[in-house]
Amino acid sequence: MTFKYFLQIIIAALFFMVFSFCAWFEGIEILDEPWEWKYSAHFSQVSDDEVMEAHDISNLDHFVYAAKFKPLFPFLMALTASYIIIFTGYTLFKRSIKKIALFLAGFGVLFLISSGFISASPTVGGNIFQAFFLIGGMIAIMGAALYYFRIPKRFNTEI
Repeated sequence: MTFKYFLQIIIAALFFMVFSFCAWFEGIEILDEPWEWKYSAHFSQVSDDEVMEAHDISNLDHFVYAAKFKPLFPFLMALTASYIIIFTGYTLFKRSIKKIALFLAGFGVLFLISSGFISASPTVGGNIFQAFFLIGGMIAIMGAALYYFRIPKRFNTEI
């Protein structure tokens, strides 16, 4: 791997960290809204049966709340994470067309499944993420098909 690959990953990771902090900060509002704990404190309810106090809420639930009600930074987090994953997959498998196509197809299927899980969300953020996962999954699968079925250049066009 060369310096330009590492530089792209480092810059994307820095953006991801900034977007993560902003999303977490926006999600702090869940602490002030106890009526929303039942619907947005999923990670806290895994360890406890019921969230009773604000200090029972997990930090991961801040991201859930932000994704549901203030989706800008969680969306940018998902976009940056997708870029890092796809770029890493491309870098690892760039010598094999079939492996890249399989990687992209798997990523697209994962996105389509994620879209199906959040398709019934009544929140603005749920609708945004459902559209992002649906469109991203279709683009990844189409990209995999185009990458797999591209015709290799067999003949030299120069005379």
